[in-house]
Amino acid sequence: MRSRRNLSIICSHCEGEAGDVIIGGILDLPAKTMHKKLSRYINEYDDFRRLLLHEPRGRPEMSAMIIVPPCDPRADAGFLIMAPGDWVPMSGSNTICTTTVLLETGMVSMKEPLTEVKLDTAAGLITATAECDNGRCKSVSFDNVPAFVFALDQEIFLPGIGTVRVDISYGGQWYVIAQAKDLNIEVETSNGARLIELGKQLKQAVLDECMPTHPENPAICGVNNIIITEPLVNREGKKSVRHTVIVTPGRLDRSPCGTGSSSRLAVLHARGQLEVGESITFQSIINTEFVGRIRGLDKVGDHNAVLPNIKGRAWITGDRQVRLDPDDPFPTGFLI
Repeated sequence: MRSRRNLSIICSHCEGEAGDVIIGGILDLPAKTMHKKLSRYINEYDDFRRLLLHEPRGRPEMSAMIIVPPCDPRADAGFLIMAPGDWVPMSGSNTICTTTVLLETGMVSMKEPLTEVKLDTAAGLITATAECDNGRCKSVSFDNVPAFVFALDQEIFLPGIGTVRVDISYGGQWYVIAQAKDLNIEVETSNGARLIELGKQLKQAVLDECMPTHPENPAICGVNNIIITEPLVNREGKKSVRHTVIVTPGRLDRSPCGTGSSSRLAVLHARGQLEVGESITFQSIINTEFVGRIRGLDKVGDHNAVLPNIKGRAWITGDRQVRLDPDDPFPTGFLI
């Protein structure tokens, strides 16, 4: 069988969000830090991202991770995250997928009932803890990088709607958070196309006003994704919230989004709605759930920050080999 490229992949999903883990076929690009390694992959291997995630081999509703040697000696493994629209420094659902694949395939040794896995990411060192039973990861929780608020109640103007207030926060990626009621919409799958349209408008409107920038790494800047949320619910001390995340280049995250949920923990704490040690359930547009918890406080530059913990589940769905025929007219895929 003729092929210019052969890639070995374990397929998985986390609470409905597909995340393929590449375990063979891509060489490592050495670097001193994982963020510098990410920059090398963006500059030198972006054709792999487009090959895998663009049509006809991929689709907008998925991501793919590359398992690489870690730069941080404390880590068990490193991984880089590819999405249809770009590369991202950190993703919660993909952390849960990657941890599950590493343990259930034996690439990292599983210990029951709990296995701790340290992962080197472009956003920093992540510690994941898997609840394990009979060779299966029943759940994965991870201690994310510090999350902090950039702005609360920032006013932006949306054509056809008017002035709305949004929050801007960081949880491994940059997020803009808007209230569904202010946009005259409900977070339901039947409103998917309109939610995506509003997300794109919100992203551009915020970028027209400001450029969120990480104080410790100016390369992490801009707005990655948009969260449109229903109000927080508190029933007998059990807090929950339903939201959807509009992901670049314009589609709905099927999971509640781990970095998005982390950014929400920072906002909820800043507003006095969630204390250290408290948990909250984040529900996605397809009713899957993450549990978020503030495990402590920190500082990032001049910003007060929270230390997020996010818990969810992932399942391996199969494996596949991706090949590229030398005569294939779409060596880097296409987008419509």
